[in-house]
Amino acid sequence: MDTVVVMARGLGNRMRREDESVGLRSDQKHAAESGIKALVPFDRPFLDYVLTAVADAGYTKVCLVIGPEHEEIRTYYTNVEAERLSFDFAIQHEPKGTADAVLAAQDVVGDEPFLVINSDNHYPCEALLALRQLDGPGLACFDRDALIELSNIPAERIAGFAVVEVDTDGFMCRVHEKPSLEQLQSMPEPVGVSMNCWRLGGDHIFDACKAIDPSPRGEFELPAAVQYSIDTLGAQVRAVPLRLPVLDLTSRIDIDTVGERVKDLTVRL
Repeated sequence: MDTVVVMARGLGNRMRREDESVGLRSDQKHAAESGIKALVPFDRPFLDYVLTAVADAGYTKVCLVIGPEHEEIRTYYTNVEAERLSFDFAIQHEPKGTADAVLAAQDVVGDEPFLVINSDNHYPCEALLALRQLDGPGLACFDRDALIELSNIPAERIAGFAVVEVDTDGFMCRVHEKPSLEQLQSMPEPVGVSMNCWRLGGDHIFDACKAIDPSPRGEFELPAAVQYSIDTLGAQVRAVPLRLPVLDLTSRIDIDTVGERVKDLTVRL
């Protein structure tokens, strides 16, 4: 498996908020106001650090799912110096959700298995490699307590993250997008959190993305498509348990803490 699909189409509404701009450099503030989190600059744009981990894990092809207005991303990754990665682009014409983003990449990835990640999360190489080494679909399940301990993500934000219900054989049963306190208390430890880091196969996931209904928010969500592939198409999705950190660049208040965590990392695309 060589290909990674990077979902970079989001509107970045939280990043646009001007009331969280204290202490930002002018170039960081400009990127935040644009809502393009992938290009928030440190020594290099944030996505360069994300993609370095992708290359370290052995992936060689990147499909960036962007909006038609995201010429800045297209121009940057068309011209960037890269020895280990090649770049394609898929257009998601409207921000209609993560399943719609994956569907936009269908012509690029074809029927081969592929990795799916967010553009505003820096995943550890070990997690990306673990999914690459699977022989079928999988989801990275990050230990909830470890995320609180090791990542830059506040505990109150993690409390709202999707959690993964896993069967006794280690396969995903369901992703609970907004878990209630009762659901969390009923789940065995360690609780696995989904950070939208998936290994998927082109044989059925695109059919599932086309078949699902929109969520109450009006979006076509990837967890719903994966659930459809499990319930209706007979897919088995391995839940990969990981006690590792993930850096999250959701809002402007994350920029300083993420900058501290990436400042000593070397970019090699």
